[in-house]
Amino acid sequence: MKATYYKHILEFKRPSGTSRGVLKTKETWFIVITSEGRQGIGECGILRTLSIDDRPDYEEKLRWTCNNIQLGEEKLWEALKEFPSIQFGIEMALKSLKSESPYILFPSKFTRGEDAIPINGLIWMGEKEFMKNQIVEKLEQGFDCIKMKIGAIDFEAELELLSYIRSQFSKDIIELRVDANGAFTPEEALNKLTKLSHYHLHSIEQPIKQGQPRSMKALCKDTPLPIALDEELIGVFDVTEKKNLLLTIQPQYIILKPSLIGGFRGTQEWINLADELGIGWWITSALESNIGLNAIAQYTYTLGSKMPQGLGTGSLYANNILAPLKVKNGTLRYETDKDWNVSYLD
Repeated sequence: MKATYYKHILEFKRPSGTSRGVLKTKETWFIVITSEGRQGIGECGILRTLSIDDRPDYEEKLRWTCNNIQLGEEKLWEALKEFPSIQFGIEMALKSLKSESPYILFPSKFTRGEDAIPINGLIWMGEKEFMKNQIVEKLEQGFDCIKMKIGAIDFEAELELLSYIRSQFSKDIIELRVDANGAFTPEEALNKLTKLSHYHLHSIEQPIKQGQPRSMKALCKDTPLPIALDEELIGVFDVTEKKNLLLTIQPQYIILKPSLIGGFRGTQEWINLADELGIGWWITSALESNIGLNAIAQYTYTLGSKMPQGLGTGSLYANNILAPLKVKNGTLRYETDKDWNVSYLD
């Protein structure tokens, strides 16, 4: 068994704004494992400034991983605990290697093109008119769940955008989610959540920055609007620590990004705990290429959740890997009559 890695810079079709800045490119890494004429592909979807494994020795650890691929998944998993995106890349690549097709990791009605995954339409931050145009576009595309990133432009302007959506569609027609990416201070958060709640939102992601468990606990207790933890889950490796975090904060939801929390295994640990504690959850991609998005989508389908998932990021890039994934009528589909193109690995 032999493993190699490749770097790939994904280029956004148009700059995409978050409360942490504007994204123009996204670095990603692929691991390719070969054995007895077979090939498996995995993606290490690091997010600079956000991933816990955004470290100077990241590529060095990738090289070490490939040089020690013979250790097997269990030993590599333990050795890579502080590198969740590489954990996921290895997990994905080994599953790909063992599968009949390197791109069908979890065979299902989804991969056979017989069913689809409901997803939310994502509205990126920007000038008010730009955001309004995105909203109109998503509604025209048939989405019945829209997620809007907030916290970068004037808060009152963001409320006006939410008011615009609600003037056109009731909560029974369009589900609205917002993502603050930790933009609010603990002191102002409850007041802002109260104003946001007037628009009958489904939830708000990470209203304050992670690492403030007491403030987040108080907010989750008093909030008029369901809160979903996102960044809060990053860097929590031990299952006991995970349970303690959820017991302390008691959020209404958690959002799971496999590249940031240790792949399928890390995600499943959080799901098991959430189910045990009566906490809702859904899964979101973390700006991976179509290689990673494909694996996440296939895994997500097997979980049987009926909630809209955050898996609509495949069309963001001008140089994404060509894949049979398609967003249609507010769902993600796998088109069996289309082929993959990974010629960049030749």
